[in-house]
This record gives sequence, structure tokens and C-alpha cells, in this order.
Amino acid sequence: MLVLAIDTATKIASVSLYDDKAGILGEINLYVKVNHSNIIMTAVDNLFKMTKLSIDDVDRVAVTIGPGSFTGIRIGVSIAKGLVYGTDKKIVGINELDVIAYNAENRNETIVSLIDARKERVYYSIYKYEGKKLVRISDYRDGSLREILDNLEDEHYVFVGDGAIAYRSLIEEKMQDRGVIFSNTGSIPRAAVAARVAIQKNENNLYMLEPFYVNKSQAEREKEKREKLGK
Repeated sequence: MLVLAIDTATKIASVSLYDDKAGILGEINLYVKVNHSNIIMTAVDNLFKMTKLSIDDVDRVAVTIGPGSFTGIRIGVSIAKGLVYGTDKKIVGINELDVIAYNAENRNETIVSLIDARKERVYYSIYKYEGKKLVRISDYRDGSLREILDNLEDEHYVFVGDGAIAYRSLIEEKMQDRGVIFSNTGSIPRAAVAARVAIQKNENNLYMLEPFYVNKSQAEREKEKREKLGK
């Protein structure tokens, strides 16, 4: 099975071709300063050129559905749907926090996957390995990192994701010797990981697959506020 994976949920734009037998056939990771829409299709096209493959060779398209950048997620999901529409190819949505957690593969500590939501707020979920299987042990949530750290149980943790990098000093201050922070390179979400996860998952309905935001966008919150004030 050949999977094309697209990840645009954070500032890293990542695309990969992954074969269930051969593994990673190609992967492109780029830091995006402005907008994924200017980069992602070019990256997909270049990936096909370099691997001498095409969309016709792909069996599944995997796409990260969030949480993370509202605009980035919409772009990634729209592109993935466009590539699948009108074909017999399958689409699979993958949660970005899961992708990041897999970077801490086979760790003995409890894994805390963090995506920076700015101003010391994060999207997060908590995981543990049971044997070789990664198991999520909390809901997908957002909140104040300070409060999250204060409420963690007294055990050892590994923190991974751009939220761990952005707030390294806060995590080190709060956790002391109970927290390990992954490196910058080890914390970036990778489309190859999303592709590998997608092989094990059931496909989604093309028309029902939607972005997963955890909370509402700022624009939506402001609209609701205006509507309440107008009543």
C-alpha cells in the first residue's frame, strides 16, 4: 500500500510518500512563514518528481486534521480531498497530536504531546506505551500550560511538540527532574509518521471528513460575542 501524507497543521509543511513494505520513499519538510497554500502543492509535485511516482500510484491519502493552525488545517484537508475526489482512492484523517506523540516512540515515560497555541496556551493530549502500542489516555484538549503542568500526577514525563520547545523554560521550572523535553528536530510533526499511522486506520468518508479544531477560531468567538451583545 502506498500512502501520500500531507501535514499542514503547524508551521511545518510536511509531505511524504510511504510504502507499507519499503517504508519512507520520500519526505519534504519546510518551515512556512506565511501560508501553506503557496507551498504545499509544489512540495507534493516535487515529491512525485523525485520519487518518479504519481498520484495514480497512491492507494491512500492521509491528512492531519488538527488541532493547530486553523488556516493551515483547512488548506491541507482541502488539498487532500481534491486529490481523492472522483477516484477510488481512500482518505484518512489523522490527529496532529497523535503524530507528534509517535515521535517519542517506545518511551517508558508518560508522553505529553503539545502544540503551541500562543500566550502559554497549548493543544495537548497524554499518551503511554503499552508494550509497543501507543495508547492515548486523555482527551484532546486545549488550556493553560501552567495549569496543565500543575495538575500532572507525580511521575516522569516526556514533552514533545512545538509547544514543548516554545515553553521549555516553563516546563523545566515546573517539572524539575520529572520532565524530559524532546529536541527541536525530534519535536516536529512529520508526514511520514502520519502515513504510517494511516495504514493501520480505517478510511474516512470523503464528504464527512472535517477539520478538528478542539476549540473555535478567534473569528468565531468574536462573532458569538457580538451576537450576544446584540440581543
